Amino acid sequence: MAQITLEKVTKTFGHITAIKDFSLTIHDGEFFVLLGPTGAGKTTTLRCIAGLERPEKGNIFIDSQSVIRRAPAERDVALVFQYYSLYPHYTVRQNLEFPLKPKIRNLSAEEIASRVLKAAKTLRIDHLLERKTENLSGGEMQRVAIGRAIVRNPKVFLMDEPLSNLDAKLREILRTELKSLQLDLGATFLYVTHDQVEAMTMGDRIGILGRGQIVQIGTPYDAYNYPKNTYVASLIGSPVMNFFDAFIQDRLLKADNNLFELALEDSTIKRIKGYNGAVRIGIRAEDIHMPAEKGIKGRIYGIENVGMEKIVAFKVKDHTFRSTVDPKYDFHMDDEVGFAFAQDRLHFFDKDSGKNLFHFEK
Repeated sequence: MAQITLEKVTKTFGHITAIKDFSLTIHDGEFFVLLGPTGAGKTTTLRCIAGLERPEKGNIFIDSQSVIRRAPAERDVALVFQYYSLYPHYTVRQNLEFPLKPKIRNLSAEEIASRVLKAAKTLRIDHLLERKTENLSGGEMQRVAIGRAIVRNPKVFLMDEPLSNLDAKLREILRTELKSLQLDLGATFLYVTHDQVEAMTMGDRIGILGRGQIVQIGTPYDAYNYPKNTYVASLIGSPVMNFFDAFIQDRLLKADNNLFELALEDSTIKRIKGYNGAVRIGIRAEDIHMPAEKGIKGRIYGIENVGMEKIVAFKVKDHTFRSTVDPKYDFHMDDEVGFAFAQDRLHFFDKDSGKNLFHFEK
């Protein structure tokens, strides 16, 4: 398999810059996820690597070889798209054979049959080989599409939101299967998605995109626990991170609009190095503890029962917070409840730039 390297790649469409000075290294045998909202530049990046788009600037390397001037067929990459791109009147076997049939590959009938059977068994679709793809379920069709990539034994697998058209339960199953497949193949996977659950559960590392540029690269753990800025913090995690503006002075955190005051613990003062001034605070839902007898008071206005936990929405004056709590607590709408922050889990961001003030110092 192969390492992928992008060096200061820029791609524009008319007056729109899709990616700008984009640099990235994906290691050999890594499952790398590009995560970002619609328009962030994820698919453009993937298409540039595949050769379907030609950047105006920069260079792209696969297996240490520049491929910037190579046609897509010469790059030895396999693509799996959101839409299955199968031949509906072909059988599963014929669809799997199709990428191996061109004369340039010069494969014998025995080799083609062997590769097709191996891919089908790997994806557990060998019992479907003689069925036409128009008679398959969505999950079965996506397995066939992945199988068409596997049979080629490419250097790199490029996947553009391949699970987004499937129902929630099937997405969950195929997330596990795709990750297992990547480990079995020892292959380099670049996976594009806007779904942070997919990114967190599948990626060895995540590259978080915003406006055509990489904002942060790291493991799922690092992206969740040490977000570089408020953009990353709000993109990763469900429920979304809680934010509020505040001012720190003399060991006291005063939330804007007189929401509440919070005495900072010694460990927190040490962590923020005695910082005083304006700040934007971030706190994840699981790090707001409730009920808390001596805590700050809020009033419940929403309760979501999601099985293993409850998501409780509450207001302090006009500001909304969300907390995940044990389902054993019997909260009711409009109850007044005390809550407390886990201070070691507070994130401190610059109010203007959104930069994480203490985890990513330069």
